[in-house]
Amino acid sequence: MSIRKLDVAADMERVNNLYKFEVESGKNLIAGVDEVGRGCLFGPMLIGAVILPKNLYIERLDDSKKLSPKFRAVLYEKIIAQAICYSIEEVSIAEIDSVNIYQATINGMIRAVQKLPIKPEIVLVDAMKIEIAGIETRSIIRGDKLSASIAAASIIAKVTRDRMADKWAEKYPAYNLEKNKGYGTRTHIEAIKKFGYTEMHRRSFNPVKSMIERGE
Repeated sequence: MSIRKLDVAADMERVNNLYKFEVESGKNLIAGVDEVGRGCLFGPMLIGAVILPKNLYIERLDDSKKLSPKFRAVLYEKIIAQAICYSIEEVSIAEIDSVNIYQATINGMIRAVQKLPIKPEIVLVDAMKIEIAGIETRSIIRGDKLSASIAAASIIAKVTRDRMADKWAEKYPAYNLEKNKGYGTRTHIEAIKKFGYTEMHRRSFNPVKSMIERGE
């Protein structure tokens, strides 16, 4: 890892904090897991899972939400090129509406880990508590800010979903998806009320849920 000379102390402190849970685990095959799109009104949720080499340090690795789209894309390429393995699990709109978003998130995280071609020794999960037979799991609050493995998972999921949203925007131009990525921004909600909802909108989320209940 390259470190700018003027920021050695600050950078080393951040690096040490970011890899704290990985080091404390004492494990070699550590999977990080995170979701993207849980709060969206439109489209599926994506779950990223990734196992990084134990001694790999990626410069400026951080929570995906704190990074610019351009730099997220740079880190995405570095992560998938250097990871031991990774997976992306898509949680469908139908599943979200059927079992609720909380359970759908758990289900998706478990499947993302199970899709990894190499079985991890431990799984670090952002906030959620999951159980997988034969694998130790640990829930870390604000894990995408505190764990390198979880941060990497959030980046690959975020970049993948944002690219999907850009394609959705071409098919559904009225909803400004290229900017809001499916989240419930003011303009997105106004567009739903004006143009109605599509088959890609989640029926269990408002305002669509309320519109359906009113028969609109």
